[in-house]
Amino acid sequence: MITVPALLSVAFVTIAERKTMASMQRRLGPNIVGYWGILQAFADALKLLLKEYVGPTQANLILFFTGPILTLIFSLLGYATIPYGPGLSIADLGLGVLYMLAVSSLSAYGILLAGWSANSKYAFLGSLRSTAQLISYELILSSAILIVILLTGSLNLTINVEAQKAVFFALPVLPLFIIFFIGCIAETNRAPFDLAEAESELVSGFMTEHSAVIFVFFFLAEYASIVLICILTTLLFLGGYLRIFSLDNITEILFFFNIINVNEYFNYWTEPEINPLNIFFSGLISSLSLGIKSCLMIFVFILTRACYPRIRFDQLMSYCWTILLPVIIAHIILIPCLVYSLSLIPTNFYLL
Repeated sequence: MITVPALLSVAFVTIAERKTMASMQRRLGPNIVGYWGILQAFADALKLLLKEYVGPTQANLILFFTGPILTLIFSLLGYATIPYGPGLSIADLGLGVLYMLAVSSLSAYGILLAGWSANSKYAFLGSLRSTAQLISYELILSSAILIVILLTGSLNLTINVEAQKAVFFALPVLPLFIIFFIGCIAETNRAPFDLAEAESELVSGFMTEHSAVIFVFFFLAEYASIVLICILTTLLFLGGYLRIFSLDNITEILFFFNIINVNEYFNYWTEPEINPLNIFFSGLISSLSLGIKSCLMIFVFILTRACYPRIRFDQLMSYCWTILLPVIIAHIILIPCLVYSLSLIPTNFYLL
């Protein structure tokens, strides 16, 4: 129920990326296969599945095949704890945020195994770059999430979403949101931080020797990670499945402008109508809200790739350790001081 829609969303994200970048560069993009080229990704997948596989003779074949499979599995495991609506998740774990961090970190092992086992200097250099990049920017992501946990008092993703009913966290901690988004781009090996697969230096990086079906695994894993990290950003900073204007907000606005009277307002809050159809549509609207916000984040990912040139690898690491890390440490000191001085410590911390 989750894996198949996730893989289908990956297919449509690739089409959206190609069409968006084509319009930015005044090109047409895919427009032949299917209506407006909407089936182009499926045609590409079929072509790669039917291609003959050519493997390097000096490679360690067991690890060579294991690396892409591990990367794809760990990219899809994160979808298990995502709340797609109020109570709509496979596993509503109390340590959901910790689980997401652990699963995203383990995908580095697949890249390292695939690059080393290929017995190719380009693949090995690409896997080393990717591992160093993932480990470095993982620190930025976990530090930013630590501050969000301080504001909510829980590692549960649903509680983190419900805590944003008053205001989305992207507004009060906007610099932190920007830093987290930069870390997300680096964590998913996307331009301008795609040094692990820089065509001008490393041919295709850690996946140089992979082709046919095994290459599809890497391709799916990369885009599944992009969709997952955009959903996680939405959950932590943009309110997740919370609607910007709920029925409660609209009722309060109507009452404020004297469009509905006091009796109607009182009946709405004291005698809520419980209807299965209303519950179904409420869950559907919540899921659509999460989907729309995630699509906006994916569009920003595509926009970043189209607008910014690739930087050097030493600049990438220097930017992480000398600029982003001091700023994030300053936030780790500043925000707890503000939370304590304004008596905004979450109730969950008091219960502990």
